[in-house]
Amino acid sequence: MKRDYVNEKDWEPGEIAAVLDLAQRVKSGPGRFRQSLAGKTLAMIFEKSSTRTRVSFETGMFQLGGLAMFLSARDLQLGRGETVADTARVLSRYADGIMARTYAHATVEELARYASVPVINGLSDLLHPCQALADFLTVRERFGSERGFPLCYVGDGNNVAHSLLLTGGKLGARVAAVTPPGFEPRAEVVAWAREAAAQTGGSILVTHSLEEGLSGARAVYTDVWASMGQEAEAARRARTFSRYRVTPEVFSMAARDAIFLHCLPAHRGEEVEASVIDSAASAVFDQAENRLHAQKALLLTVLGESA
Repeated sequence: MKRDYVNEKDWEPGEIAAVLDLAQRVKSGPGRFRQSLAGKTLAMIFEKSSTRTRVSFETGMFQLGGLAMFLSARDLQLGRGETVADTARVLSRYADGIMARTYAHATVEELARYASVPVINGLSDLLHPCQALADFLTVRERFGSERGFPLCYVGDGNNVAHSLLLTGGKLGARVAAVTPPGFEPRAEVVAWAREAAAQTGGSILVTHSLEEGLSGARAVYTDVWASMGQEAEAARRARTFSRYRVTPEVFSMAARDAIFLHCLPAHRGEEVEASVIDSAASAVFDQAENRLHAQKALLLTVLGESA
């Protein structure tokens, strides 16, 4: 049966945990999976520019024996008016899977609705599920388990925050989101995350208080204050978010063994001080590397022979 990874809420907690289990095996013994997707192709649709998403998916498919095709708006007839539905149908005749990095979440949903092959959400304005897989793989490596793990996200209640809450809830983690008033995560996503956490023993906290959110946190996570498409709001957001910058003082509110996480790219001096992101506590480059391993596991799960 076709499985899409568009929204984490559609996957059972055990299924997401199994992807992380597989990611650990892939990372520790990549040679065992070298030809696992031989002859398979992945069509990659990019409405937004990318470093980590493009390179990690292209490299991952190559290392698994398959082929990834980069398709920008200039490469597809989407830019000239072909519908998302027709694009999905056509690509399904050529490729074994589709990965899409889009603006509107509805675009990824429509691709999944009309494609006959699996669709992976590489990023949308609502969710960033592949990033969250890498994030919790990093937590596993550093601390042994994500179950009951206290992670605090500080900043805008954006797609990264949404997937941390939702994936964390599915995995039984304790996830707090600290945002300025008016920039909270979307209520429907918080509801999904709390429903998942109720099943797994995790917990979800949304607050404006740094002290409340960071108390006991063993991972402190932030993201840029203005995501792609919000550049016109950058100056206003900088004023609003200034109190939520992760400085050494803010970072010290967390547990003594806390690590720092960021999905990158980072703006040093804005959402995080250089002395934090470049410190020994920072795990951001392990986290970036884990995009590769987590996505290889996801590709094996949705494109492999047993999928």
